[in-house]
Amino acid sequence: MSRIGKLPVAIPDKVKVAVDGVSVTVEGPKGTLTKNFDTNVSIKVDGDNVIIEPASNSRQSRAMWGTARSIIQGMVEGVVKPFERSLEIEGVGFKAALKGNILDLALGYSHPINYPVPTGITITIDGGTKLKVQGADKHMVGQVAADIKSYYPVEPYKGKGVRIVGEFVRRKEGKKTA
Repeated sequence: MSRIGKLPVAIPDKVKVAVDGVSVTVEGPKGTLTKNFDTNVSIKVDGDNVIIEPASNSRQSRAMWGTARSIIQGMVEGVVKPFERSLEIEGVGFKAALKGNILDLALGYSHPINYPVPTGITITIDGGTKLKVQGADKHMVGQVAADIKSYYPVEPYKGKGVRIVGEFVRRKEGKKTA
């Protein structure tokens, strides 16, 4: 029995949820999200709640029960208040700039890195080294932050690179000279 799955997802006032078979569409003031779910779960709207139940008693169905509920909860939260991830760039000459829909990163390579910002995601830059990734889709926000970080992850000796704010990076001692 899924402890998370059996809880209903409350629908706020400004949000509309439509279920069409395995497709769920959530529409709110900050955007519209649509997601297709596995046939192992049955989803229905009951008044101001979304009810998720396993379609059968199989192991896969019970496993997807809580997962589907969590994803729908994230969709409802995202269309009301967007999710955000903050990134920091550390290093001499390392900086970021936004040129239209392209994020231009200077990370110490011989060439600039141009990252096309996906639709539904907003990136704001503060001081050239602090980035804030925002969007209604929780998965997409995390993926964009991870993609940006992957261009130059923090190295353990000097601490240079792109880090997610609040992330702990273990520092190593450098080579000792005799």
